[in-house]
Amino acid sequence: MINLFNKLPSTTHRVVIRTNPNVNAQIRNQTILNLNIYKNCSDEEKSKRISMLKFEWDTERVLETNAASIIFISSILGLKFSKCWFFVTGTVGFFLLQHALTGWCPPLPLIRMMGVRTAEEINNERTVLKMLRKDFTQNKKNNNNKNKIINVVDMLRMVEK
Repeated sequence: MINLFNKLPSTTHRVVIRTNPNVNAQIRNQTILNLNIYKNCSDEEKSKRISMLKFEWDTERVLETNAASIIFISSILGLKFSKCWFFVTGTVGFFLLQHALTGWCPPLPLIRMMGVRTAEEINNERTVLKMLRKDFTQNKKNNNNKNKIINVVDMLRMVEK
């Protein structure tokens, strides 16, 4: 049984691994666009963006909300009208299990094409914004790198490792 768990993808990367590379590229390019917009903004604007990112729904939340809604509705329909509706409940439960183990289920490609990011992707943008805000430097006031060109792609690549 333990050997089986070693063959499953890691929790943080399982959705990205199972997503079409073109969709991953579109999502990453949107993140880079966001970072380029904010790289020359004030620290206050960067802080607002960081706060906004706390409320962005990730793939797990979207998938769980949709699945829970379908399970709830199909369970009520199964109790009130026909037991055939319990087939929908079981199918959605199976898809949730499949997603938990492998990182893929039938609605996930659509969710990703809509631009919904994983928690890891959202956290990467948040981390780069904090780097741009110089949260990780020891002395923010005496930083002489104000004229240095900031390459957000390199920063994002560093955070993704």
